[in-house]
Amino acid sequence: MSTTLAASAPALARRSSLGAEIRATAWLALPLAATQLGQIAINVTDVLVLGRLGADALAAASLGIALFHVVLVSCFGVVMATAPLVAQALGARRPRRLRRVVRQGLWVAAAITAPCLVLLWHTETILLAIGQDPTLAAGAVRFMRALMWALPSAVAFVALRNFVTAFERTRPILLIMFSGVVVNALLNWLLVFGHLGFPRLELVGSGLASTIVNAAMFAALALYASRARPYRRYAVLARFGRPDWAIFREVLRMGLPIGAMLLMEVGLFAGAAFLMGWIGAREVAAHQIAIQIASTSFMVPLGVSMAATVRVGLAVGRGDLAGARRAGFVAAAMGGAFMAGCGLFFWLFPEELAGLFLRADDPAAPVVLALAAAFLRIAAIFQLVDGLQVIGAGALRGLGDTRTPMLIAGLGYWAVGFVACLVLGFPMGLGGAGIWLGLALALAVVAALLVTRFDRLTRRPVAA
Repeated sequence: MSTTLAASAPALARRSSLGAEIRATAWLALPLAATQLGQIAINVTDVLVLGRLGADALAAASLGIALFHVVLVSCFGVVMATAPLVAQALGARRPRRLRRVVRQGLWVAAAITAPCLVLLWHTETILLAIGQDPTLAAGAVRFMRALMWALPSAVAFVALRNFVTAFERTRPILLIMFSGVVVNALLNWLLVFGHLGFPRLELVGSGLASTIVNAAMFAALALYASRARPYRRYAVLARFGRPDWAIFREVLRMGLPIGAMLLMEVGLFAGAAFLMGWIGAREVAAHQIAIQIASTSFMVPLGVSMAATVRVGLAVGRGDLAGARRAGFVAAAMGGAFMAGCGLFFWLFPEELAGLFLRADDPAAPVVLALAAAFLRIAAIFQLVDGLQVIGAGALRGLGDTRTPMLIAGLGYWAVGFVACLVLGFPMGLGGAGIWLGLALALAVVAALLVTRFDRLTRRPVAA
């Protein structure tokens, strides 16, 4: 009997460790996923409101949103390097290094967003150069010149969020984010339609609302990170003007491949929007509706991915490779299960979901909604792999592995995905559906390669 008990002890320990990891990941991931849903809710609010102005206004804003997201997510990626660096410093109990990483993360945010503002100012020139309709390009630039000023505060918010998240306390972030959602909805109602004596600014009003809200959210999180326990003892905003070029370069060295990877992914989806623009305004509007819905479900595995980065990074910091492996695969199982459920929902109710975004009396509504429903059925097919690819990338970031995932993204999203979008959409005559099938193929290839790499790296001690 004692032999039996002794033999079962390792199995019991493994089950206990697995259960603890599931609880820890869920505790961290759920508020992060809710926070990401809050972030996308700001964009969904903009799209819902602009859809009430008509399909043409929605199509113009869609082109602007596509370009803005390419820049925004790329900048996010660079600053996301602070997540594993902060988690590893916390796991290794190095508070001075943690403080320096956060400060230089904010420096990096300022450095990379400044030139991006110049780029976004020339939105109309960019859209015309890639063959977009001049009327839509003119509407997009009006929207962009109000929205673009949200970029610096939105990117800096990520650096502070990574600092707070490393302590596995995320409720204040959630509260700030959902307060922003409410304020954004109110400002859209006031500024887009001109209620309560405010000017009717339409596209400009929606962009302005997002800029105001992002600045307010950053200010609120900065105040919290400076004053609340246990963060205030790190004094991450004190002596902010003091440079630390070694840490600055380290954040860039790890963050630039992350930013490049995310640029390839979001660039593919933006490219799909621009390909839709070659077909027509109705296809652009339908694409924006479908991508907004798919992006909403994607926010949950994105939150799980952030939790995976923290959990894997903490394990690496304390030298626990088995714990890092366990954390990555627990996160993948959670996110995959959720996305499988979303895929089923998209398949069963595409018309009902698409119908939320346009007025029924809009003359273009029947065509746009039929196209959006068709795109959503394709999105249903790739939900699982979309979740696995983002969680695989997050787990690899926790290991400090960023360059190879960037190369995988280049292969999967562009060498395979964009080429497939072009071939299926145009020479093969499938139009918008062909473009979406190309997106599905790209996500499947990237998911398979990232998960395989994480599995391989966590099987050998060199990964730590």
